[in-house]
Amino acid sequence: MIKTQCHSSEWYQQFVTSVSDIPEVMAFYRMAGEYDYLMRVQIADMKSYDRFYKRLVNSVSGLSDVTSSFAMEEIKFTTCLPLSECK
Repeated sequence: MIKTQCHSSEWYQQFVTSVSDIPEVMAFYRMAGEYDYLMRVQIADMKSYDRFYKRLVNSVSGLSDVTSSFAMEEIKFTTCLPLSECK
């Protein structure tokens, strides 16, 4: 989850381009609420996370808060919508 100090069109374009070029970023959202952006990132281990974090915060200025949470165990993951029968 990311909070920014900048919201200009130029900054936004630079940020989107920089984040989109990071292969570990699996999903990237602009949010409403307390945080401005949300990323889903796939990382192998903490050393890899440290490299990702440094790459992210050095790629664009104006980030005021970068907060991370880590899944300890994947209990359920699906992309099937309950609107149709999925197998």
